[in-house]
Amino acid sequence: MHEIFVQMTEFFKSMGTWGLALNSCVESFFLVPPPDILLIIMDLANPAKALFYAFICTIASALGGAVGYGIGYWGGRPAFNWLFRKSGKEKFEAVEALYNKYGTFAVFFSAFTPIPYKVFTIASGILSMNFWKFMLASFFGRGLRFFLVSIVLMLFGSAIKQYLELVIIVATVLIIAFYVIIYKKRKSIIKQ
Repeated sequence: MHEIFVQMTEFFKSMGTWGLALNSCVESFFLVPPPDILLIIMDLANPAKALFYAFICTIASALGGAVGYGIGYWGGRPAFNWLFRKSGKEKFEAVEALYNKYGTFAVFFSAFTPIPYKVFTIASGILSMNFWKFMLASFFGRGLRFFLVSIVLMLFGSAIKQYLELVIIVATVLIIAFYVIIYKKRKSIIKQ
């Protein structure tokens, strides 16, 4: 499987910016390498265009998320189970539980973190999540992720490359803490 992902990444890389866009779009609903790999390669090769590459990833990934939503909306559980054959039922139940607990924030966090975003895009369609809320959460989650990667690489170059996943995890924890604090403050203000 690793060899196939390497070949796919090389294929996308050979198309330059268009390959980055295609990789970002397709990864939102199908099993291809995450666009982060190609984004890192392109950012390091041309740091002056890093923010442009992050923008391309964000737009293409959000559009791919809309495709994933459509697959779920019109294909339903059979499409989900076909795409995620090995553990489709378990994945769907986990996603559904997260939706019931966190709503739109579940999409945002899947778009931002290393959690497989494609699982959430397709499940969002199946669960008939409000499409515009889904797109907004996707756009901001993916944008935050890709711009964070590009900005960190612009500032620190290849020296930070091996720590990018840790940077994303730390940023995720900080964002979650921020929302928990806001949520608790809101509850205490409402009680007064």
